[in-house]
Amino acid sequence: MRIEETEKEIAEEFSMFEDWMGKYEHIIELGKSLPMIDAKYKTDDRLIKGCQSKVWLHSEFKEGKIFFTADSDAIITKGLVALVIRVLSGHTPDEIVNAKMEFINQIGLTRHLSPTRANGLVNMIKQMKLDALALKAKV
Repeated sequence: MRIEETEKEIAEEFSMFEDWMGKYEHIIELGKSLPMIDAKYKTDDRLIKGCQSKVWLHSEFKEGKIFFTADSDAIITKGLVALVIRVLSGHTPDEIVNAKMEFINQIGLTRHLSPTRANGLVNMIKQMKLDALALKAKV
């Protein structure tokens, strides 16, 4: 599935909720499906800088595509990183780098997250795109 298709799917999912409490609960549920990072990768060098919570991210290059796993010590943040991984994981470096991530505005995340969480979300995406560039440079 293309990145834009996944973004559309997420926007449709979130449109089913009438209020932000329902959307937050959905984000928390999504965190439970997060592709978990192997414990050996939960190291300081894999922590995303600029996040209020601890978020570890691991990127792996397989057959021309990048796959992400992660974990966080906060349930909302775990859901946010699960959303971003759902959109970006399993795509080529170029697709990841060029992803517009429009679903974030479409579902209203930028308006409903605290400034520190919103900053953390931006840093997660930035790190995933940087990892994609780095892994692309290695091949």
